[in-house]
Amino acid sequence: MANLKDIRKRISSVKSTQQITKAMQMVAASKLKKAQDSVVQARPYAVKMSDVLASLAVRVKPGKHPLLDRRDEKKIELLVITSDRGLCGGFNTNVIKAADSFMKEKGEGSEEILLSVIGRKARDHYRRRDWEFKTEELNSGTADFSQAESIGRTIIDRYVEGETDAVYVAFTEFKSAMTQNIVVKRLLPLEPKRLAEDEIPVEYLYEPSEDVLLADIIPRHIYTQVFSMLLESIASEHGSRMTAMDSATKNASEMTAKLTLLYNRARQAAITTELMEIVSGAEALN
Repeated sequence: MANLKDIRKRISSVKSTQQITKAMQMVAASKLKKAQDSVVQARPYAVKMSDVLASLAVRVKPGKHPLLDRRDEKKIELLVITSDRGLCGGFNTNVIKAADSFMKEKGEGSEEILLSVIGRKARDHYRRRDWEFKTEELNSGTADFSQAESIGRTIIDRYVEGETDAVYVAFTEFKSAMTQNIVVKRLLPLEPKRLAEDEIPVEYLYEPSEDVLLADIIPRHIYTQVFSMLLESIASEHGSRMTAMDSATKNASEMTAKLTLLYNRARQAAITTELMEIVSGAEALN
């Protein structure tokens, strides 16, 4: 059995760790509220934007805009979004696993995978495996539309120039602090709205013109989708970290209770031994 000094040191160490995990849980909870509000505000706009583009894609003629052109998926770009920091449970690991599974599935065919990463965890993971990145960005934990616009612009340029035939994004979709879904979603080419068999698409009148409208709204849609995915990922990171730190705090509390019980038993055993030695010494004197 460990001596009393070692047990006291371990109890002190566990309590110090518990204070850190509790503080991290509270920080994550405060950040989660702001991140969740951002997701709630941005999600309806992103969804409606996607619906509008899907509706337009059905009506425009082929070749009207390069981002609507569908090609055989021989060169696929995969954008993986993780965080820069750890201590958030399986948040980063689950996204990377989904990305690896996607690349393995696509790689079994003739497709060539081009990899882009956002977040230090994804960068470090794939750098150790000698992957070259088309895009490499850090994830500071705060989403900025200018960053999303920059990322979206480079993705669009590669697609328009024929370097890629399709673009997918692996990220975490926020549901609640306890629940996040791993999603691998196609970003390009745009998916047209599915019509019923007897449904005829209604023709639109465009102002100023169809070409001008598509040239403005389609890139904006891509920027909005990337921005929304960044917000979803950040909120999921805070939710996962809050849950992980809450679990760690509870585990530290349970460990402290077990160590305290062990300490008391060791202390009682030491006291009993001392009493027996005193009694034995007294009897020997008699």
